[in-house]
Amino acid sequence: MQLRDDAQWAMLVPTSMGIRITPEGSDPVHVADRFAMQVTSAETNVATVAASLGLPGLVLTNFVAGSPISALIKADLRKRGLTYLGPDLPQGGPWGYRHQFNIADEGYGNRAPRVWNDRAGEVGRELSAADFDLDEIFGRQGVKVLHMSGLFAALSPKTSQFCVELARVAKQHGTAVSMDMNYRASFWQGREAELRQAFADIAALCDILVGNEEDFQLCLGIPGPASGGEGLSGKIDSFKEMIGQIRDAYPNASFIATTLREVVSANRHRWGMVVYGDGGFHVAEPREIGVLDRIGGGDGSVGGMLYGILKGWSAEQAMQFGWATGALTVAGWTDYAVPADEDQVWTIWHGNARVQR
Repeated sequence: MQLRDDAQWAMLVPTSMGIRITPEGSDPVHVADRFAMQVTSAETNVATVAASLGLPGLVLTNFVAGSPISALIKADLRKRGLTYLGPDLPQGGPWGYRHQFNIADEGYGNRAPRVWNDRAGEVGRELSAADFDLDEIFGRQGVKVLHMSGLFAALSPKTSQFCVELARVAKQHGTAVSMDMNYRASFWQGREAELRQAFADIAALCDILVGNEEDFQLCLGIPGPASGGEGLSGKIDSFKEMIGQIRDAYPNASFIATTLREVVSANRHRWGMVVYGDGGFHVAEPREIGVLDRIGGGDGSVGGMLYGILKGWSAEQAMQFGWATGALTVAGWTDYAVPADEDQVWTIWHGNARVQR
């Protein structure tokens, strides 16, 4: 996979920004009376890893004109080192456009996490290629990696078409294309045929494909891994077989990753990864990690892998870094990781949790 040497932007992500509210003290939502609020989107969760380590990222999105929530989102993206581009749409009155709210019970112990999406009137559903000069962005400015998520691609017919057009323009200008399948059943309901075609069109242009077994099966029709031995470690070969079928169906992809997660409790997971890259397979065997809040862990892993690819590392190193940035994400209360430096991530991979003074 060749990345553009002359690109202004290391990574570009299209997204619909929103707000996440979570009870303080790990309480369930329905009994809580104090909530923490943060800016969120799956795609900016990914881009934040590289941006925090100094690589320039561009976010294509839109906002509600005059909204204090939009002002909060813009300030948060600037804080993360991400540049944003997109129109401010008139709200259209109290019942018009708004940014989505994600209401999350992060779970605790044996109480599972629960997430409630409140997305009526979401302004990000209106994004389209007509809002941007794509030839300027991908051609004259240049982008090394375009990363998309199935959450945004499935948000509306407009965002599905936007993602297809972005992938096509990106390929024309030598940009590597990445997609995390991120299947959500509620987004696909009643649109299965339409979205299956859109996702197949995007995947055919992708250099990098990421997802778990359910994502690949439900988004692209790839059979999931066959049952293997006991636990995730006993199924590694079947995950490799699944990736082989993805390679056959989408031969343009030279880097394919699937995450492995076994939930022991809300606060203890076994976390692993299988990657195809550099012409062979690489495995991060599942091992236990501590979890404060699981939301965003997958995004953090993708962000770390893409950072490794942008830095020109081997596929194995990119996988290891991605494993560790996923573990870093779930060890905090935000759903994105902001590594202090590369060394902080590598100490997680090597299992060194000793204090550094």
